[in-house]
Amino acid sequence: MVALNAGAGTGRRVPAVLGVATVLLGGFAFWAHQQEAQLYDTDAGRNSALADGARTSEVKGQIVEAVNKAFTYDYQDLARTDRAAHSALTGPAIKQYNVLFGQIKTEAADRKLILTTKVTEASVTYLHGDAARLLVFADQYNNQGADGQEAYVTTMLAVDAVRRDDQWKIAGLDTFTGRS
Repeated sequence: MVALNAGAGTGRRVPAVLGVATVLLGGFAFWAHQQEAQLYDTDAGRNSALADGARTSEVKGQIVEAVNKAFTYDYQDLARTDRAAHSALTGPAIKQYNVLFGQIKTEAADRKLILTTKVTEASVTYLHGDAARLLVFADQYNNQGADGQEAYVTTMLAVDAVRRDDQWKIAGLDTFTGRS
């Protein structure tokens, strides 16, 4: 008889308990959604460089190739370097490039300048949508002109990249150079 009385009260409590559980779970879901939104509303949360290996590899490969081509020149064919640079650069990077290489272009033929740039390491530090930032290390070899003296320079670049027409382009450069 005790079991019958307990069973009769339980039938009324089940909907009430389920209702309370639904409200609690709904509240938890709302709270969890808010916490997730806060996490992704930060630079770290928007950075998919570590999570999206294929896209990270794509931007890295295209920017490494762009740096190698845009920052290599031969006095005998400066037009090739210009074409490579202008196809790899966009926005403020074009002006930065023109400033960096403006004087070299005027002196290259007279001094027979040849510069070879080879990226030795690159890392995507930020990737979100069609924007990326990379840290690029490169070796540059320069013949220093008519006297034939060679110079070796290690260069570090912070590169801002944007994706335009299915191609990653250099949109900005921060340069740091040291001699070795």
